[in-house]
Amino acid sequence: MDTFIQRQVFNKLKDHLQEKEMTLLIGPRQAGKTTLMEKLKDYLDGQDKKTIYFNLDFEEQKTYFRRQIDLINYLDLQFGKKEAYVFIDEAQRLPNAGLFLKGLYDRNLPYKYLVSGSGSLELKEKIHESLAGRKRIFEISPITFFEFLNFKTNYQFEKKLEKFFLFDKVLPQSIFEEYLKFGGYPKVVLNEQLADKKAVIREIYQSYLEKDIQTLINLDKKEAFIKLTGIVSSQAGQLVNYAELSRSVGIDFETVKKYLWYLEKTFIIEKVSPFYTNVRKELSKMPVYYFTDLGLRHFVLNQWTDLPGKTQNGFLFQNFIFLLLKQSKQFAGRKINFWRTKDNAEVDFIITSGVERIPVEVKETELKDIAVSRSFKNFILKYQPKKAYLINKTLNKEIKLHHTKVTAIPYWRLLV
Repeated sequence: MDTFIQRQVFNKLKDHLQEKEMTLLIGPRQAGKTTLMEKLKDYLDGQDKKTIYFNLDFEEQKTYFRRQIDLINYLDLQFGKKEAYVFIDEAQRLPNAGLFLKGLYDRNLPYKYLVSGSGSLELKEKIHESLAGRKRIFEISPITFFEFLNFKTNYQFEKKLEKFFLFDKVLPQSIFEEYLKFGGYPKVVLNEQLADKKAVIREIYQSYLEKDIQTLINLDKKEAFIKLTGIVSSQAGQLVNYAELSRSVGIDFETVKKYLWYLEKTFIIEKVSPFYTNVRKELSKMPVYYFTDLGLRHFVLNQWTDLPGKTQNGFLFQNFIFLLLKQSKQFAGRKINFWRTKDNAEVDFIITSGVERIPVEVKETELKDIAVSRSFKNFILKYQPKKAYLINKTLNKEIKLHHTKVTAIPYWRLLV
């Protein structure tokens, strides 16, 4: 099996090579940013383009970045005033990285800059502000399920996924279960043995704590941060009460919110807020959180050999569907909320685009027929959406409920 996992974002990055603005890759530690940068450089080298690659994890390469003029003089020595592509990896190591890169860009030299860094706030926030109008951000996630599936099948079914899922009842289930257990960090995917997978993801998490979090916020309550992360991982997809978390972890309310904010900004979790049009009738602003990688979630919970029990497995599948909705061509880029009222009517996801509202209910079962829950029906009756989805493992069927087309689809149809 090839050890390079083809990434859907690669062609988008390749297309952006023609643009003057900086190409900025951000995302969690070890999600594959460096590999993508190296592949882009290989592509350009194959086109006989001039390239140079800096990795600021190496102290000797930081010498060229003490001042902007030091780097400019070095590039001039290498390329003169001719077109070249400058790769800067681990750019979060630069003090005042945003201002440094802005100064390079504003000199209008004939160089195209491609910059990457882990999910640190220096890159996510300060560079974003400094490079307004000068960059395009590409967020690099761990391997998506679509990418994982194609890699595991040696790309045999990339153009015929429907036939693969309809006619093979064994391999798709095996691949699905592996992804649910171990997630999509590339090094985890590439290791075959359980012990190796565990070791890699332990290193990823420890590196995250020590390099990203510790240096970013001078974490003085590391054990509380770890405990909070564990509780949130066990409650993925469930309402989060900040006051309860504060009591459980033993830190104040504002620190809980701050730590959750850092977990979100460093791509470990993602917050989903409630959908509401009438604040008085619908539940207030308690959010839910989902993990951006399922393997990391299991590591935090120490659940590796078996999938969790039936109740938690439902929330795990819900987390999986949240990731698929974000990645699917049909729903990518749309806002995702959930719906819950004070009388406990709830719908897992509400996908909005403009005035369109699409309710989505997730069922971690092999449905035999469409059964519309009371909550799902309540939302449909109240908001009268044109369509609604019931995402499950096997059923593909459509019914009409009042003026709404309710479609049950197997989860894999979000990939095609």
